[in-house]
Amino acid sequence: MLVLSRGVYDDVVEHARTGSPEEVCGILGGEFGADESHAGASYRTDNAADAPRTEYAIDPEEQFAVMDDVEDAGRDVVGFYHSHPQGPPRPSQTDRARATWEGYTYVIVSLDGAHPYVGAWRWTGDAFSQEVVAVR
Repeated sequence: MLVLSRGVYDDVVEHARTGSPEEVCGILGGEFGADESHAGASYRTDNAADAPRTEYAIDPEEQFAVMDDVEDAGRDVVGFYHSHPQGPPRPSQTDRARATWEGYTYVIVSLDGAHPYVGAWRWTGDAFSQEVVAVR
């Protein structure tokens, strides 16, 4: 399960909306757990992908600098988020091919409907396993 604070939920949805039609991305900080993680902070990053309308990439230098910021704030890295401005509301083939952080959560904000959909999946090393998302 992934628990998002209301502020994190609002921030990642707003980031997705303002970044559309390109995909946006970032890192989630909070308390990491094997079965349940809590994200109390979101850290926006630049989308460094060659085709940002259909994929995302976080520059490795920026990623590690932000991860250091998360840890310096006394938080754990919980996972990562990105948007799908045109759907689908689940990981794409590209997302699966590029997932590398085993055990961490990947959040997708899909804007392909009347309301945003925020879903979460943990990367097992072989596949994504969908998680329940709660907002508190």
